[in-house]
Amino acid sequence: MTKSTFLHLRFPFSFYLMPVFLFGVAVSQPTEWIKVALVFFILHFLLYPASNGYNSYFDQDEGSIGGLEHPPKATKNLYRWSLVLDAVGILLSLLISWQFSLMILIFGLVSKAYSHPSVRLKKKPIIGWLTVGIFQGYFTFLVTVYAVTLIPMDELMDWKWQCPALLSSMLLLGSYPMTQVYQHQEDRERGDITISLKLGVLGTFYFTGLFFTLATFGFFFYFNRGFSLQTGLLFIVFQFPVVLYFLNWYLKVRKDESAADFRHTMRLNFVSALMLNLFFLIFALNH
Repeated sequence: MTKSTFLHLRFPFSFYLMPVFLFGVAVSQPTEWIKVALVFFILHFLLYPASNGYNSYFDQDEGSIGGLEHPPKATKNLYRWSLVLDAVGILLSLLISWQFSLMILIFGLVSKAYSHPSVRLKKKPIIGWLTVGIFQGYFTFLVTVYAVTLIPMDELMDWKWQCPALLSSMLLLGSYPMTQVYQHQEDRERGDITISLKLGVLGTFYFTGLFFTLATFGFFFYFNRGFSLQTGLLFIVFQFPVVLYFLNWYLKVRKDESAADFRHTMRLNFVSALMLNLFFLIFALNH
């Protein structure tokens, strides 16, 4: 594996996708922690990096991308390693069950359809947005619940699991356009009409703010009804740093749209992921 390939796999970026996994673990309350650790490894050290690498290879970005301010040239070595990590993830998933392995395969195929030029869902603003929101939110939540509990598949359709799965997607549907806000010029030049590009810089902020508000109140009502009022209020408290950063950044962008840059985006991602990860860890430990 070359240094360029290692950087493009963006292993640290999995931290930003960890909240959905922790949420699934927290509400499913598993007892086999070796299985939980294996699922965590497959998702965050194999599946997500493979998706990152595959996307980077076909994008051939010259500007900043998620987790890499100055990405090196993406080579054929990156393409091969993304497929290797995918294959290892699918094989390791068989240690859980063949159904889980099939789910990992489906996620990998969808992520490839998002990037590969023959399909390139990234060029389709609404379909691309929904694909990321559904598969990194709803689908990943249900995959996590199934893998760490091995409950019958039909039970996943119960509202007990469907509600938090949908809330997970609400978070992703709101946050994903914000991760594209600094890439408008490069996306436009490449012909990728992302939802953020369609919304514009300020429109992306309004869009994300709306979805974040809806998701926050949705989580509050979910925790209040399913667990306790204190849990619902604690979730809102943990979102205060995210809101403060978001509003401060928005005011800067109102004055100068060039402030919608890579570094501000990554800081928002970090603050949001940190607060969610901490909350779900505390929630898991207390329940």
